[in-house]
Amino acid sequence: MADKSTNDKVKDTISDKVIDPMKRAGEAMKASGEKMAEGGSAVGLKVIDQAEANAREAFAALRAAAGAKDLSEVMKIQGDYLREQGSRSMAQAREIGELIMQVGRDSAAPFRGKGD
Repeated sequence: MADKSTNDKVKDTISDKVIDPMKRAGEAMKASGEKMAEGGSAVGLKVIDQAEANAREAFAALRAAAGAKDLSEVMKIQGDYLREQGSRSMAQAREIGELIMQVGRDSAAPFRGKGD
């Protein structure tokens, strides 16, 4: 039969090699999940902000076109709107992409020991 000190050593070894790393992994997973949830909310809000800005710009262009004096002015307003919307869409896509990458980095940080 093993003496008590041997049992204690086995328990300590199991705790050090199995239980403690599992606890740390669980804590990292929880922290990562929290970061992902926060990031998902931030991305969602950013998309809503962008959609709102796009709608405002579209209505402004429609108002301008409605007040145009002739067809050439309508065509200019439409061309300007499409060019600006193209640039805006590229900037918005880049912004969302950067935000998603940051969420990914923040979510992975607890696994690298860089949480909070």
